[in-house]
Amino acid sequence: MRNGDDLEGFDGEASSTSMISGASSPYQPTTEPVSQRRGLGSLRCDLDYLRGTFGRIKLAEVVLALIAFICIETIMECSPCEGLYFFEFVSCSALVVTGVLLLMFSLNLHTRIPQINWNLTDLVNTGLSTFFFFVASVVLAALNHKTGAEIAAVIFGFLAMAVYAVNTYLAIKKWRMTSRQQNSRQTSDYIRARTESREVDHRPEIQRLDA
Repeated sequence: MRNGDDLEGFDGEASSTSMISGASSPYQPTTEPVSQRRGLGSLRCDLDYLRGTFGRIKLAEVVLALIAFICIETIMECSPCEGLYFFEFVSCSALVVTGVLLLMFSLNLHTRIPQINWNLTDLVNTGLSTFFFFVASVVLAALNHKTGAEIAAVIFGFLAMAVYAVNTYLAIKKWRMTSRQQNSRQTSDYIRARTESREVDHRPEIQRLDA
């Protein structure tokens, strides 16, 4: 039988052996926080945005641009065709760009790319779409042959122009409000920093401590 000293020595050897094996093992426990996965599985639809003013307007723009594009695609004959081709390009471009922005905002993907000013991007898109839908609808109305598809395309083109104009107005208000808030925040930070620096300069009891 082993005596107490042998058992203590055996326990010491076992503990030292386990410490060595634990130190050399590549599978070490860690206290580092696990980074949250930001894959496609974390995407969620922002129902508050879709139920809000901008979400509803974006949906209306996509629907009207799609209907206008479908109407212009059903025309089989044209002479001249320049107005038809221009309207087709405008409606298709507006549909694609607005659809992408709708996905970005409704899935909160724009928050993952903070380097882009999304309010300004939306403002530029709606402003250009308003202008080009107006021009394309006027040109198509002047050059159409009174067919049902052309008349429907012109009507939905003007409707899309009106919705884009409302969106442009609201986007300008939102952009101005955001710019004012950023300017006021920067001004308040600057004033606070100047005030703190003046307080330090006028307090002689605050001395610099040498390490």
